[in-house]
Amino acid sequence: MSAGPVVDLQQLGGDFTRDPYPVYAELRAAGPVHRVLDTDGEEVWFVVGYDACRAAFTDPRLSRDWRKSGNIGQIVNTEQDQPALAHMLMSDPPDHTRLRRLVAREFTPRRIDALAPRVQEIADELLDAMLAGEERQADLVASFAFPLPMTVICELLGVPALDRDAFRAWSNEMVARTSPEAEARAYQEMPAYLAELVAAKRSRPGQDLLSAMIHTVDEGGDRLSPDELIGMCVLLLIAGHETTVNLIGNGMRALFAHPAQLADLRADFALLDGAIEEMLRYDGPVENCTDRLALEDVEMGGVTIPAGSTVLIAMAGADRDPERFKQADRFDIRRDSRGHIAFGHGLHYCLGAPLARLEGRIAIRTLLERCPDLRLDANESELPWMRGLLIRGARELPVRW
Repeated sequence: MSAGPVVDLQQLGGDFTRDPYPVYAELRAAGPVHRVLDTDGEEVWFVVGYDACRAAFTDPRLSRDWRKSGNIGQIVNTEQDQPALAHMLMSDPPDHTRLRRLVAREFTPRRIDALAPRVQEIADELLDAMLAGEERQADLVASFAFPLPMTVICELLGVPALDRDAFRAWSNEMVARTSPEAEARAYQEMPAYLAELVAAKRSRPGQDLLSAMIHTVDEGGDRLSPDELIGMCVLLLIAGHETTVNLIGNGMRALFAHPAQLADLRADFALLDGAIEEMLRYDGPVENCTDRLALEDVEMGGVTIPAGSTVLIAMAGADRDPERFKQADRFDIRRDSRGHIAFGHGLHYCLGAPLARLEGRIAIRTLLERCPDLRLDANESELPWMRGLLIRGARELPVRW
């Protein structure tokens, strides 16, 4: 069966970037698998719909191990043996199982829960600085949503002296490149920078996560290699802040756009946990999964995805599927949003989901408690958006109070 005509996302312009959900609805109605041209004009295969996406996440024929099984240049402008990609998100079992085990033993719920007082302290310090301005306006991303999770993950890893501005530029290029050349530079500069951090931490270990990853040896004598340490640092630093930055930003945008829901949450913070899950479902921070490689011809929904193809799982579209969530395009903080796939599904389910939820709860509640008059200071159509199909969020979020 044919997948139908190729959908050129570039021709959909800014409307798709700001609001891709009508396009995902149209694709869902037409079937679970489609060929599209991404924002770089490259042909990829989209899997849409809740059930189809969950099935794709657990299909072993759709690989994440581009370094071993594919051509890394098909998805990233860097070398095949790039150490920044030597991490568990770019691997399949048994390598994934081994890498996740070595990191998860240190990334424990107890360690995450213990961070709550420090996360609250950072949130308060950032808001103290933001609210001190006499102009009573700020960019919520730059002032609060970005530095909060970045500070937390840096302190957790034990690299508080990280050059935040340089790292944000590298991270942005890796998740939403502005050009192939800029992306290549980021993949050259970040691993070199992190190699120096790893060397310094190896000689002067502390009680932090990076020291633990360097020095931990499992029962069989296994430990992370030098390239794997760099790769894990890249993964934890990028994933450790990008998700939360856009959970906060997208969540606040949803509340601004639904003032009755905002008022309900301000009046009753017992609704907060459910509100965070609804923010993740309604307009989550990750629009599509990281690229997967079809190891062989894969038949899905009557359509054959050819071997060697790049496959994207449309997580944002899945979480707006009315077959799974009634009135899926309605933002409702009282909804039972459990089962959403904003953090993925299966063996690559986000290891840092508990940390993102913790930071999101503290950030949103602190904003609402301390800023009773906080409101968006721009039209939605004027906001500058992250480029590409991976991360969904505004680069800036002007607010006033």
